[in-house]
Amino acid sequence: MAFEIPKIKYTGKIKEVTIGTGQSAVKIGGESCYPFYLFEGEMPNPPKVAFEVCDYPPDDWQDWALEPYRDVIHDPLLWAQKCIDTYGAEMIALQLKSADPNGMDRDVEEVLAVVKRVTDNISVPVIVWGTANDEKDAELLRRVAEACEGKNVAVGPVSEKNYKQIGAMSIGYGQVVMASSPIDVNLAKQLNILLGNLGVVDEKIVVDPTTGGLGYGLEYTYSVMERDRMAALTQEDAKLQYPIACNIAPEVWKTRETRLRRDEEPKLGDETKRSVLMESVTAMSLLMAGADIVIMRHPESINLINDMIRELTA
Repeated sequence: MAFEIPKIKYTGKIKEVTIGTGQSAVKIGGESCYPFYLFEGEMPNPPKVAFEVCDYPPDDWQDWALEPYRDVIHDPLLWAQKCIDTYGAEMIALQLKSADPNGMDRDVEEVLAVVKRVTDNISVPVIVWGTANDEKDAELLRRVAEACEGKNVAVGPVSEKNYKQIGAMSIGYGQVVMASSPIDVNLAKQLNILLGNLGVVDEKIVVDPTTGGLGYGLEYTYSVMERDRMAALTQEDAKLQYPIACNIAPEVWKTRETRLRRDEEPKLGDETKRSVLMESVTAMSLLMAGADIVIMRHPESINLINDMIRELTA
């Protein structure tokens, strides 16, 4: 008798969410099986990589992270355009780090001008990522939702402390919300329920489980995302059946191993290759756990991940 691979029968399905408009819009979710288990179900929308772009020239990046963008780092729009034209970006994640009250604390109007300039002049979908300061984001992301009316951008992170303010504006202006909770399945579900009670429709919710980098909490992030997907697909938990996005770039590139030069720690080898592999391994691990979008920094890392996605979904 020929060997037959045992197969799981999934009773749940991940909801589909569209980010962006027109021909360049990106659809995520829709899975009816565990990640890349195409012998058991379908992944109609392969996972996507969003290129990280900052709203100001970052002063804390390594030289080898800056190098691909050195000629455009002074201008977020030129930076985003280079990601699209040179590196083939299908999505842009605009990080509004300059608005952080613990950093530059730029004025909301000044940051909004950057957001408007970028979203008005590129064709691919945009994720607008705030400061992760609940109070500042409550004002900033509300204004972003209003300023980007008609563009169907994704705004986040949206937390339990500011979901009412941001969620209401997102409903009014038709934006996607990225529900962020601190690496806990029950907290993620609770926030999804709160957003639903507020009136945010299922097709406008993406889950941000909070992300740890390789060697810095990756395994815990992975296990929480895995439990999320198991509940969604095999336990029919409707409030966990949402696509997942992971903002991995800041987490990976702040680690010690991506900052040490070869002459400081010869045993670790080439700093660029090491950093690229750390970002790639983190991204692929989280894709295997169920991520539908990963936000990444280095073009070489992104090329590796896109090649893997194509091979696993062929």
